[in-house]
Amino acid sequence: MIVWMRDRYSSFAVVLLVACALVTSGCSQKYLSLRRIPRNPLADSLQLVSFSGPQPSGRTSQVLRRYDLAGVWKQDAPLVIQQLQATLERERDPEKIYSLTELAYIHATRLEKEGRVAEALDFYSTAVAQAYMFLLDPRLDATRNPYDPAFRAACDLYNAALEASLRIANKAGNLKPGETTIIRSGEREFHVHVNVRGPWRADEIERLEFANDYEIEGGFANRHHTYGLGVPLIAVRNKDRTRGPQEKYYPPSLSFPLTAFLRVVSQSDVAGKESFVQSCVLELYDPHYACDVQLCNRVVPLETELTIPLAYLLDSPYFKEYDIATLGLINPDEVKAAKGLFMLEPYDPKRIPVVMVHGLWSSPTTWMEMFNDLRSWKEIRERYQFWFYLYPTGQPFWTSAAQLRQTLAEARATLDPQHANPHMDEMVLVGHSMGGLVSRLQTVESGDDFWRILSDQPFEQLKADAADREEIARCVYFHPNPGIKRVITLGTPHHGSTSANSATRYLGQKLIRMPELMVQLNNRIVRQNPGLFKDTELLTTTTSIDSLAPETPVFDVLNNAKQAPWVRGHNVIGVWQSGNPLTRFYSEVGDGVVSRESAQWPQAETEVEIDADHTRVHQHPRAILEVREILRQHDLEVRHTWARTGRLAWLNAPEQQGRAVHPGGDSESIERLPNVR
Repeated sequence: MIVWMRDRYSSFAVVLLVACALVTSGCSQKYLSLRRIPRNPLADSLQLVSFSGPQPSGRTSQVLRRYDLAGVWKQDAPLVIQQLQATLERERDPEKIYSLTELAYIHATRLEKEGRVAEALDFYSTAVAQAYMFLLDPRLDATRNPYDPAFRAACDLYNAALEASLRIANKAGNLKPGETTIIRSGEREFHVHVNVRGPWRADEIERLEFANDYEIEGGFANRHHTYGLGVPLIAVRNKDRTRGPQEKYYPPSLSFPLTAFLRVVSQSDVAGKESFVQSCVLELYDPHYACDVQLCNRVVPLETELTIPLAYLLDSPYFKEYDIATLGLINPDEVKAAKGLFMLEPYDPKRIPVVMVHGLWSSPTTWMEMFNDLRSWKEIRERYQFWFYLYPTGQPFWTSAAQLRQTLAEARATLDPQHANPHMDEMVLVGHSMGGLVSRLQTVESGDDFWRILSDQPFEQLKADAADREEIARCVYFHPNPGIKRVITLGTPHHGSTSANSATRYLGQKLIRMPELMVQLNNRIVRQNPGLFKDTELLTTTTSIDSLAPETPVFDVLNNAKQAPWVRGHNVIGVWQSGNPLTRFYSEVGDGVVSRESAQWPQAETEVEIDADHTRVHQHPRAILEVREILRQHDLEVRHTWARTGRLAWLNAPEQQGRAVHPGGDSESIERLPNVR
């Protein structure tokens, strides 16, 4: 009776999920929404959106009263700004500099609202210059107080005034990475060179968006924003650019974070004119490679935004083509073009790859919560690069494992053909659910054991042409990947799942279309070899749901297979307790899909249990913290091993320091990053 109830419940769940997927096909999670008004930290303190318009803060109003300028400010704001600038030549008072910065910004916003954009740009530039002086001028070191609230307010003024200037330049088409733009405003002439600092080339940036235009709508529990100087941007990569063999791993319309920082270089008078030229460098920093800059003999943190650019990518219609969970389950043939390895960051030979493998009825977007949190820790993003494996989940997991094996071999041949990069020998695989089984199959020695599941006869007796023999052989004969050093599994049915029962398997066989080439190959092999196979059903009708049934013989073979001695395993088990409505139907202790007993991996070096259901176990904060700790420990052990073997010299070599490697990978694509820590 209990088994019957489980079968009925699981069958109903599958039908319900499929129906919902079909009804909502084309719909998916929305990550971002456009703000009605761009985010501005000065909105409240300066009353930027109030009916009376922007107003000076109480502190600046006091300075106006002290110098008897309050009445003049209401009548002639430019005159007040001019007079304060003149007094600064005689006395560099930080309080006065701050007030001048605030007043210049307020007046600029008023001018912009009136449509006087050129004049507004002039006063925005004044605000940027004065805020820069207040925060960084060495002549103010003796009187500067970083504990004063005005210090943070001056950071906000610098950022807001710079962002307003960039918006004006961008609207006029003057914000082009790699080019020098001349901006004329009143008596001033600005020569601004836009320089990209990081792994991407300037000509790879199709356009720039402002992160403050957006807010997170859903999909992420945490938004990772750091405070400092600069304007967080979203860079959209030019999908038409091809830069080396790794280009095939980047999805279309890839977007990534940048932070714009304006560095004043020089100022010179123009002969015969009452004007001057200001030379500036607008530096666009990738926060994955630089989160602070050095200037005026100090370290200055950059204002960065990591989550919104990621959400912008996930909302891209081009990227949504990769989100093929349902299609990849029901009709694997339809997802051929999208499957494989892809990257959301530039390939970096100086960082250890972490390959994330999704599970049944899923796609790489299931990893975005963990990805978003992991790279928010500086020690993780500086030492690791994250790759994602996309595959059709309707096929048996051992078939997907064979495809991943081939994909990783091709990636090594493409990215490191000489096998000279030691980071590629320290790879970490992270697998959720069925993805954990796909990952484990990269680390064991097959021997004859997997072939023996199919036949008692020697493989040499198989009758088939060379291509068919090779296809079968790569699924049953394989060696552990020498470049994989750790495997982390989360919510993985190491001993099968009772959810893959007779009812769900029957429905799976009715709903799931196996890849046509696979079906043709298997049927052809069976016809050509009558009596050779113990159970032809494993070849001809097995779907991913069939493959996960506890009685599937692959589990016994996998769990008794010889694991590579250099691989260390880690396991996270979901034991859903709080608020679980399924306990009345599902008597097993576990995550609702995988029982605790099945989720246990005896060979794992570490194993933890968390209170989470199957669909959330890899997104739970404790799971993310566990993965973070494993990666930190892995990095420490890699460095220790390299120090003993002399490989650490490769990492510390001068040519590896202070450089950003562009996707092109040739010698001309490496540029020095000055003043970046």
